[in-house]
Parts: sequence; C-alpha cells; structure tokens
Amino acid sequence: MDHQPKFFENLSGAGKAIAVLTSGGDAQGMNAAVRAVVRMGIYVNAKVYFIYEGYQGMVDGGDNIVEVSWESVSSILQVGGTVIGSARCKPFRTREGRLQAAFNLVQRGITNLCVIGGDGSLTGANLFREEWSGLLEELAQKGKIDAEAVKKYAYLNIVGMVGSIDNDFCGTDMTIGTDSALHRIIEVVDAIMTTAQSHQRTFVLEVMGRHCGYLALVSALACGADWVFIPEYPPEEGWEDSMCVKLSENRARKKRLNIIIVAEGAIDCHNKPITSEKVKDLVVQRLGFDTRVTILGHVQRGGTPSAFDRILASRMGVEAVLALLEATPDTPACVVSLSGNQAVRLPLMECVQMTQEVQKAMDEGRFLEAVRLRGRSFENNLNTYKLLSHKKPDAELPKTNFNVAVLNVGAPAAGMNAAVRAAVRVGMTEGHKIFAVIDGFEGFARGKIKEISWGDVGGWTGQGGSILGTKRTLPAKYLEKIADQMRTNNINALMVIGGFEAFESCVQLQEARASFEEFRVPMCVVPATISNNVPGTDYSLGADTALNAIVETCDRIKQSASGTKRRVFIIETMGGYCGYLANMGALAAGADAAYIFEEQFDIRELQANVEHLTEKMKTSIQRGLVLRNENCNENYTTDFIYQLYSEEGKGVFDCRKNVLGHMQQGGAPSPFDRNFGTKISAKAMQWISKKLKETYRKGAGKVFANTDDSVCLLGMRRRNLVFQPVAELKSETDFVHRIPKEQWWLKLRPLMKILAKYKTSYDVSDSGQLEHVAMLPKEAETGAI
Repeated sequence: MDHQPKFFENLSGAGKAIAVLTSGGDAQGMNAAVRAVVRMGIYVNAKVYFIYEGYQGMVDGGDNIVEVSWESVSSILQVGGTVIGSARCKPFRTREGRLQAAFNLVQRGITNLCVIGGDGSLTGANLFREEWSGLLEELAQKGKIDAEAVKKYAYLNIVGMVGSIDNDFCGTDMTIGTDSALHRIIEVVDAIMTTAQSHQRTFVLEVMGRHCGYLALVSALACGADWVFIPEYPPEEGWEDSMCVKLSENRARKKRLNIIIVAEGAIDCHNKPITSEKVKDLVVQRLGFDTRVTILGHVQRGGTPSAFDRILASRMGVEAVLALLEATPDTPACVVSLSGNQAVRLPLMECVQMTQEVQKAMDEGRFLEAVRLRGRSFENNLNTYKLLSHKKPDAELPKTNFNVAVLNVGAPAAGMNAAVRAAVRVGMTEGHKIFAVIDGFEGFARGKIKEISWGDVGGWTGQGGSILGTKRTLPAKYLEKIADQMRTNNINALMVIGGFEAFESCVQLQEARASFEEFRVPMCVVPATISNNVPGTDYSLGADTALNAIVETCDRIKQSASGTKRRVFIIETMGGYCGYLANMGALAAGADAAYIFEEQFDIRELQANVEHLTEKMKTSIQRGLVLRNENCNENYTTDFIYQLYSEEGKGVFDCRKNVLGHMQQGGAPSPFDRNFGTKISAKAMQWISKKLKETYRKGAGKVFANTDDSVCLLGMRRRNLVFQPVAELKSETDFVHRIPKEQWWLKLRPLMKILAKYKTSYDVSDSGQLEHVAMLPKEAETGAI
C-alpha cells in the first residue's frame, strides 16, 4: 500500500517537559537510549530532564531532577551501564512515595515520562500514571499545589523502553542490552574453547537468566553447545543418562571439547533447580571427564554496547519522544518494541501481563505453553537448537536418495560457516547426502566436490571467513563444466551462500535452464555479505560483524582524540556502492556526517558540514567523526574530503583520515551473525527438501524443477523471513551499482542527522499506530536473533 510520507515537523514539543530515567538492573545500550531521548526532545523544542538514580531520585527530588542540554549526553553512546544511575526503590512502592514523586515532577512542569527498565519498573510507571489525577488532588488538598496546577498538569504520559539483558519481556523481539550480553558470553566461550581443546575438557558455563533462558539458548546455538538447560524447557525424566550418553558419544567421535550451558534459573520437570555444580558433579562421577565450571555473572552486564544495541536504543529513544508528543489523555501507556525490523508501540500493560503469564505457565508446569508465550523467535531458536545439536542414529534417519550441494560465492563474510554447518546437519536430518563445493563455482567447474558429514562441521559456528573457500567467479563462463559436474555427482539441488554474486549466479543458472537440463533443480540463495547489498533482504550475514568492527574502531579513534582538542576524523568504510555500513556505523558511533552513494551530495553540503563542525568546536565537544562509503562519489574521494576539511578547518580543528579496509571482513562472527546464519540456513534447507519432494518425477526417476519459484532467495523482510524467486527480484535490482533499488535503512538516515544536531525531515508514516501484542504476526520469523 502506497502511503503519503508523514513528517514530524508539525509535532512540536514547545511548552512540554520530558523526563528520562533508568530503573531496575542496568543494561548496555541504556545510555544510547538516554542520549536519543535527550537530543530528540531538545530537537522538537521540549525541555528535557534527567532523573538520577531511578525512582529513588524521583522521590528524593532536589538535585536528582536536572534539566539537561545537548552536550550533557556527549560521549555516553559507547559507555556501558547507565550514566544517570539506577536503584531499587522501596518508597516508590508506597502511595506516600508516589505522592512525593508527583510533587517533585509538578514543581518542574514535567508531565511526560520516559522510563527505561524491566517489567517491574514499567508496571510501577503505569500505576503512577493511573493514580496521577488522584495524587494531584491530594497535593492540592494539602495545600502543596494550587488548583491551577491540578488543571494544567492533569495528565501524565508514559512511554517505556525495555532495558534488560535477559530478553525476558513479551512483545519485543529484543530488549536493550541482550545483544551486548551475548557478545560477552560468546567472547568467553570462544576463549574457553581454545583452552579446553588443548586438554580434552568439559566446561559447564552458567549464564544469567533467572526466569528466562534466552541468553543460554542463543549462546548454545551460537557455539554449538552439547547440552543446554533453560527454565522454560526442562529436560525429560532420565536426562542424566541421556546427557552422559551424548557426551561420551561425542568424545568417542574424537570431539575434544564438550560445552554445557546452564541458565541460572534452570529447573527439572519437578521444578527443582539444576545448578552448574550439580551438572559438573554428575559428569565427573559418571564419566570421569576433566570438568570445569565457569560462572559468568556480572561480566554479562558490563562492557561497551554492541552496534546492534546502540542502533536499537537510538531508534527506540527517538520513537519514544514521538510517542510522548502524540500521546493524548486517552492513549494507554505504551512501550516501544522491536518486531522484526520495525519499531512498534504496544500497550504497556498488555506486554507486562503476557510476561507474567509466562512465569505463571512455568510455575504450573505448562512448559510448552511457556515456550509459546515467549514468542515465535524464542520457539524458533529452541527448535533449531534441537534439530542441530543431536545426531539421530543412522537407522532412524530417513533416506531420500537426493544429493544437495552447498557452496560459498563472493567475498568471505562472518557467519558463512555457521550457515554451512546448519545446512549440512539439517540436510542430513532430512535424509539427503550433502556435498561441499570448494572455492565457489570455479571449484565446481573443476570438480572440487566432496561429500561432507555431521562431524565434519563441528565447531564451525565461531569461525570467521569461509572454510569451504569462496571465489567471486560467476558461473556463466563455466556453464558446461558445471552441468557436467552436476550430472556426474547427481546433484539434485543447490544451496548458494554468498553476496550479490550468489544472487547473480542463480539468475544466470536459471537463465541457462533452457540449454542445460542439469540446472532444472531447486536452488536457494542465503544472503551473506558485509556490504548488505543483496536485493530481497533487509539483512545479510556478515554485516553485523563488520558493523561491530567499524564501531569498535570509531570508539578507539574518538578516544584517541580525547587528549587532543579539536580534531576531526574522516573514516572510509567498505560496502561497494551500498552505504549501509557507513550510515549505520555513523548512527552507532555518533558521527557528525556520513557520505553515501544513495544520497547524492555536492560541494555545498561538504561546506555546510565543515561549518557545522566549526560551530561544534566552540562547544565543550571538541572532536568530530565523519564516515565515507568507499564508492559514494568518484570525485569527492576520501583524500579530497580530508584535504577540504583540513583547509577549511585551519586554525579551528585539524584532520586525520583512516581507511578501515579488510579488517571489516575478518574476525569471529558476532552472536547475531552466528544465529541468523544458523536459523536462515536451516530454513533454506527445509525449503529445498520440500521443493525436492514436489519436483521429483517418479516415472523418470529424477528431479525436474523448471518454474521461477524453484530458484529463490531467502531474505528477512520487515518482520518475516520470505522466499522470493530471483526472477522477480531482478526488477528490484540496480545491477550496475549492485544494490537494491529501495533500501529500508535509508529511512533511518535522518536519525543520524537529528542526533548530530542537523535540521532534517523524518518520515514517521510507520510509527504512531498502537498495536496489540496478540495481533503481532504469529509467523514473524524475526530479525531478532
């Protein structure tokens, strides 16, 4: 449906006062949300206040409630925890405490509250809102405020954002802090894996999650753990025997390392706790394995927020201010959530009630219901884990006599190996033989094809690059040789994991079907490239890892300037003609500008940016960061921009430039890429199985797939994972510049400008509609990991 863009210019915050507080446990990314609320609030001419120390500060008042400026939130984007403090507050649970809090807010004219916290903090905020008019009347009766104030401040608007590393809040796919906590866990797991393999050890890892097993489940998926214990899905009776059998089988297969992950709230089916010590003792007594316990504790809450969390929190913070500006006395208190790739607003109490339902289901032993209530994303993670972690005996596996080839095409991208592992294991579970093709289509033409088994892909999820090897070569010049190899090896389906070249390759193979019947087989593309330039998907494997590498470097560069006043850094990112990395990197690193190919710019804009930075240097923030996509403009090169800035900034600031190059392509995959790769690839292989059954002709004894819908790309679109025929995607593609004609992230471009203090237009057509938890798409296979 085409809609007219709706811009927020007519939404003015003049005369309004917004306060922001963080409450409950801290989470990485909270500061990015605070920064976005403050800057967006000031941008729309509202007054913005910090409330220090959560609800305690609201009750105590005084210096705890302070009006803030643009500069107050400078340099907090990359800081973990919350700079405005958080505290558990008993007084706020009493009516007297809330009465005092209401008095403190009214004194400053604050009637808009942005609360960043968990379900307890948000429930408290909702109660406060419901009592508000009664509290004001009581204050008037006591003579603390006059009747005019009761009338003027009659309504309190509340918008919540969920900050919780546990991802235990229903209605949102990801809470602020979850992705960063996964980064901490995976860093530890990767480090443990190297030491454990030296000694043939078993490691029991305890992660946070008293009531929610999300962190344990996703980290188990991300590292291919042997066993996982979570509160929502207790193991069946006799789990002790099953686990020990599995561990000894793995050891017999020459697997040097066993990893068991335990959520701190793990229980058995009788609601009795399963502790990490108990698991360790069991392994030692039954199997005699050298076993160690590592309890991660508060490490998971600490450290710098990931790129994902910064972008998520910035988007949510801006959306929260818009929600406050649009709120009316009849609007229920809402919470800003993430559904797939979209920020949505949901009634706060619906989410809280659903979150409490999960706990109730667990207390009553209705565990399947608890998993369902956690949401589609949680359920998918659990099903994928069960599918990939345990190999059934050969006798129990179906036999299909289909051969599926898996190959990597294009530049290496983090997450490719996780995708290959999932493809191999799911393919074998479906009963197929899986063949690995070495070095892309070039290797295919040369016959570099070998059967690959379950054990061959053990430990692949955490490996960067492409173990199978990959080349950019397209199949067009080798069609005959590839067809020969497909005939010789009796290949019945292809799974191509790669970037724009993978998409283009499948277009070429489909077009060659008229000449070569060998290509009349199901083919599926799994998008994997750091550039995120594949049509038909909002996210590609590898882009999240590259974004984290860029943001980490920008943080270091910014830090290096803290001792040197007045310096501007110009940083060049990769991405071909696609500006995704430059734009999202700029948003996550708090840059002043990002030059991209998709948004043409001229010398006047460069000049305006220099003037903007010159003005900035007069404030207390005396450094600048500018990102430039490598192909944004053939004449305005990184050197040109560096020289222009150096010349124009003489006497005001000096410049440095940095070309990040291939460091963006390397490194261990981020948790997001490991899991996205695992889930998307498993789904692709299941689709291939379905197509093989549909297109197999018994009479001829072979597969015959010749329709457009037998060559598809599996992409993440807004809220769903969708299979789209590559033939249809051709019309959505700019083949000259190797980018999709329309890209969702361009809508986020104004956010970066607003947060860097530029006046701009921001299309808010997608926001503003309050949805209901029950109405969120049940089928949503979300971009949340």
